[in-house]
Amino acid sequence: DWTPSQWLDCFEDMVEEDLDRSDKWTLHFNYSLTETLSKEERRRGWKIHSHCAYGQFQCVDCSKTWGSARVVLVFRYRLRDETARGTVLMRPFGQACRRCRESFELPGFTQNEVEEALLRLFGKIKKNCYGEEEEEDEEDEEEGSEGSEKVWTKPHEKALCEACRLGICCDEG
Repeated sequence: DWTPSQWLDCFEDMVEEDLDRSDKWTLHFNYSLTETLSKEERRRGWKIHSHCAYGQFQCVDCSKTWGSARVVLVFRYRLRDETARGTVLMRPFGQACRRCRESFELPGFTQNEVEEALLRLFGKIKKNCYGEEEEEDEEDEEEGSEGSEKVWTKPHEKALCEACRLGICCDEG
């Protein structure tokens, strides 16, 4: 199940240690967020980061469950220097049940997936808001995807994917 508190708690736990800044950062959810920034939003300092994660879904109508390694998360973020406040807006994209096809269900995530997504986000924030070089993740390069649960067992069903319908799904591997 989609658990916003899991993301908020993890964000709070990680932001101090992983960003290591005196600025105050907050995380909010926006379920209509898109991957496109207007010129005005760019001018106001907003940036975008998309992440592809492994998530679990459960249909509210028939209780069917399924996993997907193509769960799109879109983050918008900006740092306001004058107030020393950073804001992150997040949107998880859903998938529809193959049986019911009614509505898009929001994904649930393991703690490891949440941490991985936030670490990658913090890397982008460090680069784009603080001018730091992004650290290469040597572990990922050496291990491939061994540390992750991303196993391609079934073809991705584009018709059931909210991100595919909006043209922003994860790149096919």
